[in-house]
Amino acid sequence: MTADSQNTRLVCKKTFAAIKSDGSVITWGDPDSGGDSSLVEDQLQDGVVQVVGNYFAFAAVKSDGSVITWGVIGCGGDHSFVEDRFQEGVVQVVGNTAAFAAVKSDGSVITWGHTGSGGNSSRVEDGLQEGVVQVAGSAEAFAAVKSDDSVITWRGSGSGGDSSRVEDRLQEGVVLVVCTHLAFTAVKPDGSAITWGDSEFGGDSSDVEDRLQEGVVQVVGNNSAFAAVKSDGSVITWGDSHGGGDSTLVEDQLQEGVVQVIANARASAAIKSDGSVVTWGDSGDGGDSSHVQDQLQEGVVQVVGNTQAFAAVKSDGSVITWGNSGSGGAGSRVEDQLQDGVVQVFCNTEAFAAVKSDRFVITWGDSGSGGDSSCVEDRLQEGVVQVIGNRVALAAIKSDGLS
Repeated sequence: MTADSQNTRLVCKKTFAAIKSDGSVITWGDPDSGGDSSLVEDQLQDGVVQVVGNYFAFAAVKSDGSVITWGVIGCGGDHSFVEDRFQEGVVQVVGNTAAFAAVKSDGSVITWGHTGSGGNSSRVEDGLQEGVVQVAGSAEAFAAVKSDDSVITWRGSGSGGDSSRVEDRLQEGVVLVVCTHLAFTAVKPDGSAITWGDSEFGGDSSDVEDRLQEGVVQVVGNNSAFAAVKSDGSVITWGDSHGGGDSTLVEDQLQEGVVQVIANARASAAIKSDGSVVTWGDSGDGGDSSHVQDQLQEGVVQVVGNTQAFAAVKSDGSVITWGNSGSGGAGSRVEDQLQDGVVQVFCNTEAFAAVKSDRFVITWGDSGSGGDSSCVEDRLQEGVVQVIGNRVALAAIKSDGLS
């Protein structure tokens, strides 16, 4: 069972963080939202194994299970009031718009950040003391899957924080939870899917309910719609019709052979088993890939979407981009560097970062959102193993663990 992490989609905004192979972290983009990590720089020199961003802040998990945060204080950049619980044992951090949730090795969950976004989980605190195996975050709510396969939700009732309508179906058997901006979908072991939250954002799947009774192996959510991949390689969509909830224009191409769906804010892209790509949703945001369609007929191994554009990595190491040019849909400024050697592409809201086989990083898109990394270019020449984006900055983790 796989999912294009909504958490990722939500945190890929205008700032980047790059993890290098030495375990260090480099950040760039909007300084107020995490692009400037100088206040915690000494703690990001080594040992970082995960970095997660929400819209305004970052949280880094270190190899000893401790957590370092930076960015806007009220939105998760400051975790001092729960710091004593962050000294060890954290295995995963998830972010939504303005809050974070950390899962510890004992199965407990700690939350911090904006109260209205789920930073305060006191209402369900008893249920979060043990047994949590996964947390997903919508814009203003979180959902936790427990080891008994039940689901607990909190904050933002209109964002999926209230699951009472389907509560009886969430008591057992849930293996995965995925979200859009204001809704959740839970997948059960029998391949059925349950939805709740804002109906206009995919919380109501009644129109396709009969097709969601079995065989679902992947669910992906963008801002306002869901796409489910079934075991036969077909795709089912629901939610906002203009944001990818209606895939009728490419329905014949989605009947079989789909192995993965990737979403940006208002469009989706499906990779098929033959390496081709099918797109739908808002045409200006990447739902229309007709001008690069001949390059997307084969050989695509990865597709990444930011808010308004997509980038596809091909088996020859080249990169194809489409969608809004200001958000990186046109990589012409660095096109010659994207012809070969790219092994992975990362994104935030309006920019992309490509890691090449020599661990060199190339960025493009909105310069104020991390598309221009010239200020840290000398530190991105080698050793980068991962890049993470939040709304307005980027961070890079290097092989030495430094940032």
